[in-house]
Amino acid sequence: MTRLVVASTNPVKIQAALAGFRLLFPADAVHAEGVSVPSGVSHQPMSDEETLDGAHNRAVNVRAAVPGADYWVGIEGGIEEKHGEMLAFAWVVILSAEGRGIGRTGAFCLPTELADLVRQGVELGEADDRVFGRSNSKQANGAVGILTGDVIDRTAYYVHAVALALIPFCNPTLTFPR
Repeated sequence: MTRLVVASTNPVKIQAALAGFRLLFPADAVHAEGVSVPSGVSHQPMSDEETLDGAHNRAVNVRAAVPGADYWVGIEGGIEEKHGEMLAFAWVVILSAEGRGIGRTGAFCLPTELADLVRQGVELGEADDRVFGRSNSKQANGAVGILTGDVIDRTAYYVHAVALALIPFCNPTLTFPR
């Protein structure tokens, strides 16, 4: 049984990590659990670098909290302004005793109604709830789900980034940065 610990109790992140592992390791029995640990960054990271730092810090912190796992997964959503647009995305960092893998989601442009709230210091999940009249959307379909009519919900959005972060673990004969 492969044991992975996700650095969050958010069911979206736990299910995304589990689904990503099952895609790349379909023959393995995988168990996922979530543990809340600090990211060491802002509640709403506002740059690509800060978001990657948050995912890395989460993975390191959950490894310290639960040292007996096979893999530790940090997922951090972030925002970055580029060319006058506010983009949303997430980084995934996966650690094991053998190494580290990183992956990133695609990015999408936020509408002005959300971007203006985020610029005022409101976390994207809270901005979603305010603009769309939802409650706790970040533990459900999230901005990406709301804006795509659930064609891509928040879980599905993270799954490919988890799979990308697993590339070093699927290719043990190749050398990747640690």
